[in-house]
Amino acid sequence: MRGALDPSCMEHVSIDEVDPVAMGADIDRRGLSDPLSTTNLAVNHYRLTPGERLSGSLHTHTDQEEVFVVVEGEATFERLDDDVTVGAGEAVRFGPGEYQSGVNDGDGELRVLGLGAPRDSEDVRVPQSCPECGHENLRILPTEDGEGFVTVCPECGTEADGD
Repeated sequence: MRGALDPSCMEHVSIDEVDPVAMGADIDRRGLSDPLSTTNLAVNHYRLTPGERLSGSLHTHTDQEEVFVVVEGEATFERLDDDVTVGAGEAVRFGPGEYQSGVNDGDGELRVLGLGAPRDSEDVRVPQSCPECGHENLRILPTEDGEGFVTVCPECGTEADGD
């Protein structure tokens, strides 16, 4: 029987051997959740050049807590009311519903571990108003081909132009 203290539950992976998955952006993002067989925790490794972002824009996961650990470089996390700078050896936490977006504003490479729980966040929002009903916090959904995203009003279902 496999249990919490059973060493057969351990998984090991080399980050460089995991294929990058861009998810609509041309960045080096490597999803480690599947190779590590995590069930309750999303794990991603980001390697960003100057000017690149962890995500496309300011967003929140209404159903997920996120922690970012800066391994190398310095990240600027933009929020609705201010920015916070996180350097190598530091970490930052964003609670469910807290808007943020990380960017490499530095001159060198940025390496970050992103952790999220629960693993499969299904409700991602952006601070935009619906052009039809005015509802704020539009929901981001993947396109049918999985190559991009679309914003949809959770109240009236109107599809809106994304950032």
